[in-house]
Amino acid sequence: MARNVLGGELELCGVDPLTGFYRDGSCQTGPEDIGSHTVCAVVTAEFLAHQRSIGNDLVTPAPQYRFPGLVPGDRWCVTARNWLRAHADGAAAPVVLAATHERTLEVVPIEVLQLYAVDVPEDPSSLV
Repeated sequence: MARNVLGGELELCGVDPLTGFYRDGSCQTGPEDIGSHTVCAVVTAEFLAHQRSIGNDLVTPAPQYRFPGLVPGDRWCVTARNWLRAHADGAAAPVVLAATHERTLEVVPIEVLQLYAVDVPEDPSSLV
């Protein structure tokens, strides 16, 4: 069973559009995933512009890879290194920790991820 950065079971990141290296909705990874697409990001316009500026166009559809092109608000499994670069450049996207694979921690410290966490607990009363 895949684990998330919080130590729990890895949750789905997004199904509309269908994300993940394996296009199964999760940020699951394996030996074929050279880029380590493990961060479940909620993409913003700023993040998308940043990614395009570093040569990672996440906006233009690429049907041959079953990639629809993203718009702000989409949840997408991005590479840990590109997300960390966006953080360093001041353009990181929010992160869904429960859907971010534990292998992300090999690249990004949990303390940095927590700064961008947008997870909502099952019992929202704990947020009061």
